[in-house]
Amino acid sequence: MTDSRALMHQAERQCRRRGVRFTPIRQRVLQMIADTRGGLKAYDLLDRLAAEHASARPPTVYRALEFLIDQGLVHRIESLNAYVACPCPEHAHGFQLLICRDCGRVEELHLDEINEQLNRRAREQGFAVQRQTIELLGQCEPCRRAEAMTPEEPA
Repeated sequence: MTDSRALMHQAERQCRRRGVRFTPIRQRVLQMIADTRGGLKAYDLLDRLAAEHASARPPTVYRALEFLIDQGLVHRIESLNAYVACPCPEHAHGFQLLICRDCGRVEELHLDEINEQLNRRAREQGFAVQRQTIELLGQCEPCRRAEAMTPEEPA
């Protein structure tokens, strides 16, 4: 889980610096995502938001998500159709996501050399990359340790 208080301050500064509106709904959607371990699906966001704002509808959530993604504050986890807060939204380069299949924990990596190689190869093929998503699904260390400590079931 991301330190949501620090993330919110950073998001406010970034939006102010870019001259974009960080509305209360956008703030609340980011807060909900940041306070959730792993990814949060759009309709889960809608349910939570509707409990606080009776006027919340799917377009409200999707517009807020689109804004947060455009500003680099949130990433979409393609394989889960969910959203996760970016722990370092001020970076301007690609990222990779490590997703634990057991606990749902999501970690962000910044292996620029991988992104550069992929972009170079794409250009060599005459392809213009618009967005890149690299997701690695597996088990985090705490889940692997817990699994190793669990006794085997008799056959």
